Amino acid sequence: MQPDRNSLGTSHPEGVEGTVVERAIYLHGVRQDNPHSFRAVVHRLAEPDQAVAWVGLANAAPEEIEQVAQIFHLHPLAVEDAIVAHQRPKIERYDDTLFVVLRPATYDDDTETVHLGELHLFIGPDFVVTVRHSDEPRLAPVRKRMDNDPHLMALGPEAVLYAVLDFVVDGYAPVIAGLENDIDEIEEQVFESDPAVSRRIYELSREVLALQRATKPLLDILEALKRGHEKYGVDEELRRNMRDVADHATGVVERVDGFRQTLMSILSLNSTLVAQTQNEKMTRLAETANQQSDRVKSASSWAAILFAPTVIAGIYGMNFDKMPELHWYWGYPMAIGLMVLTCTTMYIVFRRRDWI
Repeated sequence: MQPDRNSLGTSHPEGVEGTVVERAIYLHGVRQDNPHSFRAVVHRLAEPDQAVAWVGLANAAPEEIEQVAQIFHLHPLAVEDAIVAHQRPKIERYDDTLFVVLRPATYDDDTETVHLGELHLFIGPDFVVTVRHSDEPRLAPVRKRMDNDPHLMALGPEAVLYAVLDFVVDGYAPVIAGLENDIDEIEEQVFESDPAVSRRIYELSREVLALQRATKPLLDILEALKRGHEKYGVDEELRRNMRDVADHATGVVERVDGFRQTLMSILSLNSTLVAQTQNEKMTRLAETANQQSDRVKSASSWAAILFAPTVIAGIYGMNFDKMPELHWYWGYPMAIGLMVLTCTTMYIVFRRRDWI
């Protein structure tokens, strides 16, 4: 549906101006004006010269998005999604307006983490509205590209959609490079038996899963756009550009899927190595316990052998008057012999049991 060109009175409050990061009017692919207000944008689009408006919002409040929706007659369901945010990547058509949700990503080298943004686009017959729900990535490079390529911009609002898609898909490249480097480091940690590696594998797996959810729907979005090329008469050059983006997106999705499989394999390998290390520790502990047990047995055996003569000597050292062996001629040799016999017997028994 065309923007309301006739209701330009006082019905559009200017509160939305605070979140507008871009207002641009293009004619035949060339930027003609940077209107100072929304009212000026709508006035300019009311002129019958096939101008295209590009309006960018950043972290807009709900009431501000609703104001833009009123100006461009955006569908309430799409507006609700844009207000609520936290949407999955998707594409929906409402009459002659496309609503696209993208999840661009950036990689933080300092913290080695992936940050997912959220970008909503409304593509109409003569307007583009972008709603950015995150600080990064900014779309300034896309606007600069379109300003420097009037031929591409002259293809209409869908050319802006292509440029944004191309920018988002290309933005995944440094993220993939960062994740690949992290995975290489994790593999080294696993073989070095780093105790912190399990937590790092878990955290990186979560990041890869989030990135997978952000990138995989891109293929459905691009396929849906491809199906509509004939029906909506999309320029052949733009179709080729979209196919190029689809090829890059396919590569990104395959790489991310590969990362997830690799991390699962690394996690399985780490579990195996941890179990092997634990088994080795248990084996060493068991060997140590056996060695200690052997030493205890040996010490106990010798203590028992030495204790036997002490018992015999203690008995005959009590000096009772009624002990016949005390005055017997063979008493002393018998006591010594008994000691030797007892110790020898005990030594033979302990030796056979490998206690000494």
